[in-house]
Amino acid sequence: MTTQRNPAIHLIAGGAGGTAGAILTCPLEVVKTRLQSSVYTFPSSNILLAGIQNGHGTPAGIVQLSTCAQTSTQAFVTTGRPSIGIVQCIRYIVENEGVLALFKGLGPNLVGVAPSRAIYFGTYAQAKKFFNRHMKYESSAVHMSSAMCAGFTACTLTNPIWYVKTRLQLDQKYVNSTSNHTRQAQKTGENLTVRDCVRKTYGREGLRGFYRGVTASYAGISETVIHFVIYEHIKQMIAQNRCCDCEKTWQDFVEFMGVAAVSKSLATCIAYPHEVVRTRLRQEGKKYHGFFQTIATVAREEGYRALYRGLKTQLVRQIPNTATMMAVYEVVVYLLEG
Repeated sequence: MTTQRNPAIHLIAGGAGGTAGAILTCPLEVVKTRLQSSVYTFPSSNILLAGIQNGHGTPAGIVQLSTCAQTSTQAFVTTGRPSIGIVQCIRYIVENEGVLALFKGLGPNLVGVAPSRAIYFGTYAQAKKFFNRHMKYESSAVHMSSAMCAGFTACTLTNPIWYVKTRLQLDQKYVNSTSNHTRQAQKTGENLTVRDCVRKTYGREGLRGFYRGVTASYAGISETVIHFVIYEHIKQMIAQNRCCDCEKTWQDFVEFMGVAAVSKSLATCIAYPHEVVRTRLRQEGKKYHGFFQTIATVAREEGYRALYRGLKTQLVRQIPNTATMMAVYEVVVYLLEG
């Protein structure tokens, strides 16, 4: 990333890149958030039965659901449940809630992603410029320090937006359910709106309620740090192997997309549990009320594998999202500087 340029360029480029990535991968974001939650969302028996009715399953694949009580919600725990595929989850949402349900939370996402990425990239560029003057130029320490500053600033300023987005994505209303049992098991009524979410949260907890999950977001800064350190390192390696005076071509931007996808995937695998913790803290109820308390509760009640629930969906989402975001960022910076 260029650091000796107008900060406005990084703000505009970061906002454009984040917006493009958010729109492209919104359906996968919804699936990932629901898989991370402990709230009843994807009853695997219904998904498997739907597959059998459509000729895509076998009776041997049917599993039984057992109900376990949880604070203010009901979660359904499956014994020996097979892993639910991304396509099955998407089909389940479409059949029971309609196509638009795949884009729940897109509004707050778009409202938040542009300023969030703009704040992040703008802070990163300025922090990097500062640390380059006081540390070894373009060292890993510079990249780590810059990423930490940018992550902390962006998390603090935009957490209320992401809280609302998560609550909207966890909200369910069945509009096309073929099972009366499923309809009764789920919450019915009008879809949760941004206004309702803001009003209810403020009424119950005040402004503090909008910062539920912020501790997990701070822990997630480690993911961003790992991502950008790897990203910058690979970019430097590529730059050293070519002529510095060469003009950028479309192949360079394809390389940026590949580098971004690889670096983000590695970072996600290392730091993923904070995503599950953040979703649990933001869902309705008071069962989860602290970062370490949530980790301990999830591990004790559901096993450590539950801390990686939704990882596959996250990786599938992150690759196109991060690749698109970083490529658009680099293109916009290149165009505005040209």
